[in-house]
Amino acid sequence: MDIFSPARTTRSWRLNVSCDPLVLTEEARPVPKGREVLMKVSHCGVCHSDLHIREGKYNIGGGRSLNLSDRGLKLPLTLGHEILGTVEAVGPEVTSVKPGDRRLLHTWIGCGDCPLCKSGDENLCATPQFLGVQARGGFADHVLVRDEEFLVDVEGLDPALAATYACSGVTVFSAVNKIRPHREGEKIAVFGIGGLGQTALQLLKALGMGPVIAIDPSPEKRRIAESIGVAATLDPTAPDAAKQLSAFAGGRLAAALDFVGAEDTTSLAINGLRKGGQLVIVGLFGGELRYPLPFIPMRAISIRGSYVGSLKELKEFVALVRQVKLPAIPIETRPMNQVNQALHDLEAGKVAGRIVLEAVPA
Repeated sequence: MDIFSPARTTRSWRLNVSCDPLVLTEEARPVPKGREVLMKVSHCGVCHSDLHIREGKYNIGGGRSLNLSDRGLKLPLTLGHEILGTVEAVGPEVTSVKPGDRRLLHTWIGCGDCPLCKSGDENLCATPQFLGVQARGGFADHVLVRDEEFLVDVEGLDPALAATYACSGVTVFSAVNKIRPHREGEKIAVFGIGGLGQTALQLLKALGMGPVIAIDPSPEKRRIAESIGVAATLDPTAPDAAKQLSAFAGGRLAAALDFVGAEDTTSLAINGLRKGGQLVIVGLFGGELRYPLPFIPMRAISIRGSYVGSLKELKEFVALVRQVKLPAIPIETRPMNQVNQALHDLEAGKVAGRIVLEAVPA
């Protein structure tokens, strides 16, 4: 059977040419088969990764770029990977959901066959089919999910906030997991207090980890960090930023979570760590890390990347949110047809928390 029903259509906001605005496009609506599920999108978050995908490349330093076409990105593509909606139709082999059920999508879907996928780490698959990156994403009326296992129950949670858990939530949870267990009193630095950084501050507070210093050049974002409750804040552009960080740490900076991933932030972070400290790089701003190699073993420091999270981690994060009632970060909802303006505002640094797009009537 052809997976498209010619009698029905669906809309998506599609990237046809790198760096261009997304274009409203009408397409045939998929008909699910096997264990597939067709979701009617109600909410889709706008993420910094969408800016990189729209641009089609990452800055890897030294005047070089990593072209996303080399990593499986092919245009035209519907972006959007923080997807929440309701089940509209299911394939004949689906047993765990039915039409009308509200679910969050785990969008970091791999090939399903490699050892990483079989171990549950599909987010690390070398040939991924991530929704909104290699496969059709959630800036759309509908999205087809390969298997019902990638749907997570979020009934009872705020849908706009829960949509962000698919990327920012699970990304933060996975990064924080990498610096656990935490010794009481040992200090943590969080770089970048946007949507991810704010979620990290909330999570660290809920888990009793810290004291924490929040580092961001924006006074508004530092004020947000203070309202969440941190031990200190720091402007990384200050001439004495390294001295301020050292004074806060007092030789006990056990970990740095870098949600920016720029040359300046990683340099400040790695030099601020105590012996045996950990730097976890999450952000994809770009550049390259230059650091004397002998210092890494001499200081016994760890430098680790963290890329989104697994389905298991997403489920654990949702369960934790229910258990501790994690406070909400600032969420601004906008109609889906304002996606281009949302991307523009995010790129211009005009978003204090997160933008989540909501479905608009056809």
